[in-house]
Amino acid sequence: MIDFRPPDQELQNFRHRVWIAVAGVLLCLILLFARLFYLQVTQEEYYATRAESNRISFSPIVPNRGYIEDRNGVILARNYSAFTLEITPSKTRNLEETIAAVSEIVDIQPKDINRFQRLLRESRNFESIPLRNRLSDEEIARFAAHRYRFPGVEVKARLFRQYPEGALAVHAIGYISRINDDDLAWIEEESANRPERNINYKGTSLIGKIGLEKHYEFELHGTTGYEQVEVDKDGHAVRVLTRSPPVPGNNLVLTLDSGLQKMAEATFGNRRGSLVALDPRNGAVLAIVSSPAFDPNLFVDGIRSEDWDQLNKNPDKPMLNRAISSIYPPGSTFKPLMALAALTQGKRTPEQTIADPGYFDFGNRRFMDDKVGGHGIVDMKKSIVASCNTYYYRLANDMGIDNIARFMDALGLGSRTEIDIPGESVGVLPSPEWKARRFKNKEQQKWFPGETISVGIGQGQNAYTTLQMAHALSNILNYGRVYRPHLVQAIRNPGTGEERRLATEPARQIDLKPEHVNFIKNAMAGVNKEGTAARAFAGAPYESGGKTGTAQVYSLRGQRYAGRTRERLRDHSWFIAFAPVEQPEIVVAVMVENGGFGATSAAPIVRQVFDYYLLKKAVNGPAPEVDAPEDGPEETDEEHAHEHDHEPA
Repeated sequence: MIDFRPPDQELQNFRHRVWIAVAGVLLCLILLFARLFYLQVTQEEYYATRAESNRISFSPIVPNRGYIEDRNGVILARNYSAFTLEITPSKTRNLEETIAAVSEIVDIQPKDINRFQRLLRESRNFESIPLRNRLSDEEIARFAAHRYRFPGVEVKARLFRQYPEGALAVHAIGYISRINDDDLAWIEEESANRPERNINYKGTSLIGKIGLEKHYEFELHGTTGYEQVEVDKDGHAVRVLTRSPPVPGNNLVLTLDSGLQKMAEATFGNRRGSLVALDPRNGAVLAIVSSPAFDPNLFVDGIRSEDWDQLNKNPDKPMLNRAISSIYPPGSTFKPLMALAALTQGKRTPEQTIADPGYFDFGNRRFMDDKVGGHGIVDMKKSIVASCNTYYYRLANDMGIDNIARFMDALGLGSRTEIDIPGESVGVLPSPEWKARRFKNKEQQKWFPGETISVGIGQGQNAYTTLQMAHALSNILNYGRVYRPHLVQAIRNPGTGEERRLATEPARQIDLKPEHVNFIKNAMAGVNKEGTAARAFAGAPYESGGKTGTAQVYSLRGQRYAGRTRERLRDHSWFIAFAPVEQPEIVVAVMVENGGFGATSAAPIVRQVFDYYLLKKAVNGPAPEVDAPEDGPEETDEEHAHEHDHEPA
């Protein structure tokens, strides 16, 4: 076909196409140069940092956890360094194959794999997880020769917690174990509430779980440091570029006397129970026992499932802190407190007497005394020395539950002492207000006058911790000055040795008359001289005061206790005491579960504690039981049994 367009028109069209192509090329070049400018100039710092991060790693340095020592410098919790074989799962190609291959070089037991798998499930937030702890020098050398084969697997130096005294005071000291989600939530909450603490747990895998290890966690932990490390393509460290050292945690100096603690624990033998020894002059805890106990070292590496099952399923509940968490009816140890309440409120004088026929009739019920035929004519001192139930049945009826509850509340019963370890129970101080809160049914909320009678001898709904009973007695002996029980007396900087002493000033003052307090002290001294605890304290070269108590667990339904009841249904054995009488230096409360009469089981334990503390006389073994008083148990409120509670109230 013939094209009739002139040659100039065809050339012009060709030139247009060329210019369009040139414009397109120029536009592409402009866009390319703009992108290069953006990447190399505008974003130079960002990409330089990213490139640097491919070979530079910031590694946290876990601080050295603070030590815990007793008042005499005996170390109860410390650290030691050891090497661990650790795996970072995100850096391994196949976790199972890696573990299998590593097992050919380093001895990996099934228990190590089980622990690793459990920690893997619990610790997904951490960079590395230990597969084997405490490698030998030979194992470290063997792995180093094959290290190139295992990306994501490293030998690391770790600090391990050690409790050199084993189970000694474990419920007070506590233990550390692997951080879990609940711990992380707690750390975040504390960081938000107290930003000045600079809480940083990067790289930290262990945290305090109970006791002082938990309560003083942020004092013990320290401040995390950092290393800027050059790494190779597999993430292995080549050299350290910069380093910010960690700040070690502070040491705790305790009020505990480890010698007294060890001896006090030994006095229990295989019996279940608790003991609290306080210095009434300042609230210092000298010893705190919960029997049975357990070895905290089991938890440091991650407790084995069989060990956990053995502890958790043990019917004696060794992990329960009976001294501060379990609550029990106080039995006749309540009577000196009732007597002081009567004196303070003007309901009785020391000289007033009653005729005790061996029972107290109230309405259509008869409340029995412990002694058949009664104690005869009884004044206030004799009511304490002989532990006369009838005296306190009548006293409780005359005082009324409101007056009783008001006075006991002032002494600290039915409320936490705020001791510096977690898990303390409130206890139960019965009153109409308490009953209205406790029950939903209106019929159950009603307070009956007969309930007051049982409260008067420490039965009914009364239930307190061993710590609360020791604390209440201390408050009395201090003439109403209330000191907070505490286990830590100072926090020491490990670098400078500087100590920060914790305040020991009285928290409040109870209005008590010295003559009333002195009367109660002398009456309790009579208990140990001629009363229900006389056999346990026979021949003691020092003067002490005390009060036995026997609290029912199981209703005898009109029968007198004769020791034939099954062991776990037998009465609890109580004893509260102090020494010396004139200037008390130590107050002890002891509760032996199902121990029978207070004079039989609990009082001999206190005798050995006093002998050690006052005479430095050590007895390494269980305290022997002494014969029960001839008249039988001090209290048998046969209509009101009260099972103790093992859970915090």
